[in-house]
Amino acid sequence: MSADKSEKPVVELSYEEAMTNLNAILRELESEEGDLDLLAAHVKRASELVRHCRSKIQNTEMEVEKVLKDLPEHTDGE
Repeated sequence: MSADKSEKPVVELSYEEAMTNLNAILRELESEEGDLDLLAAHVKRASELVRHCRSKIQNTEMEVEKVLKDLPEHTDGE
């Protein structure tokens, strides 16, 4: 994975795309073949991806809570 301008902006990525991107960065950082000059760019993008994924998770949790709150309560008599 190279840190070039053709990468899709983080805010445009789905959760799955962001996780795939993050895993690719992690694999490259763990390999001994990674380009040391790109390390800062990889760490910066990884940080942005983690924030993006956390935000998506939090938003999904809020949406699920809202849906559950709006559901009628189940009673044993029904």
